[in-house]
Amino acid sequence: MTGAAIEADGLGMKYRRRGGGWALRDCSFRLPAGRVCALVGPNGAGKSTLLGLAAGFLRPAEGTLRVLGSTPAEARGRMAFVAQDKPLYPQLTVAETLWAGAELNPATWDREAAERIAEPLSADAKVRSLSGGQRTRLALALALGKRPELLLLDEPMADLDPLARHQLMGALMVEAAEHSTTIVMSSHILTELEGSCDYLLLVDGGRIRLGGETDDLLAAHTLLTGPVRDLAPHTVVESRTTGRQLTALVRKEGPVDNSAWESTEPSLEELLLAHLRSPDAPSLLTPSADARMIRESVSAA
Repeated sequence: MTGAAIEADGLGMKYRRRGGGWALRDCSFRLPAGRVCALVGPNGAGKSTLLGLAAGFLRPAEGTLRVLGSTPAEARGRMAFVAQDKPLYPQLTVAETLWAGAELNPATWDREAAERIAEPLSADAKVRSLSGGQRTRLALALALGKRPELLLLDEPMADLDPLARHQLMGALMVEAAEHSTTIVMSSHILTELEGSCDYLLLVDGGRIRLGGETDDLLAAHTLLTGPVRDLAPHTVVESRTTGRQLTALVRKEGPVDNSAWESTEPSLEELLLAHLRSPDAPSLLTPSADARMIRESVSAA
C-alpha cells in the first residue's frame, strides 16, 4: 500500500465567526502519496479550511490529521501552499522574491524550475504592480522552486486567462510526473480537473462525500435511461422523470439489465453535480481513500 500524503480521522474544525458552526465535522479520508487530487465542493463547504489544516495554519477542534507521516507543523518544510490571495511582499521585485525563496529553502531550491515558471514576468517589476494572474504565476514559481513533496493549491488558476491556465497546469503535471509530487488542488473549473487529476475528494457540508481514484469513482456509477420503473438493487443518487422516460444516476450494486436500460458512464462533471444536488446520497470512499478501513485491515493482520 502506497504511503499516505494526508490522512484524516474524525477531523473537525469550527468557524471562529458565523456563530461558531462547524466548517468540517467527522472528516475522515486518506490521500495516497504521488496523486494529483482535485478538491472540489461548493463555496463554504470546507475546502479552504481543510487545506489550511493540512498546511499547519489552523488547528483542528477535534480528530487527527497526519501529513507526510507526521504532524502538519513537522511536515511544513516538505510542502508548499499557495493560498487564494497569493500573499507576497508587495515592495519586492520579481527577482528579489525568487532570491528570497532560494535563501529560505537552500537545501531544496530548484532555481531552474522557479525561473521557468516566472519567465514571462519582468525581473525588475514590483510585486505591487503585477496583475492577479502574474501574482499567481510568481506564487507558483515560489512553490515549485521549493521542490515540495506535497503541493497544496487553493483555487490557483481562478484569475488566469485560458492560455496561462493551460500552460501552468501543464507545468504542474510535469512536476507530478517527474518528481512524484503529491498535488492537492481546489477548483471550481470541473472540466479542467477532469483531464488532469487522477484522484478526487468531494467536500460538502463539512464532510467527504466522495473520495478515491477518479476512474474508480466514475466506474462505480452509471447513467440509466429508460421507462419509469424500480431501480433496485442500485443506489439512486439522483433521478428525474420526463413523461414516461426516467433518467437516473445510480451507484451500481450489481450488473445492469441492458435489456431494460440504456447505460452510459457519467462524466466527472455529471457525477459531481448529481451528488451536490443530492446531499442525502450516501458517501463513497474507494479502498485507498478509506483511512478507517485501512487501519482496521492492518490491525487484523
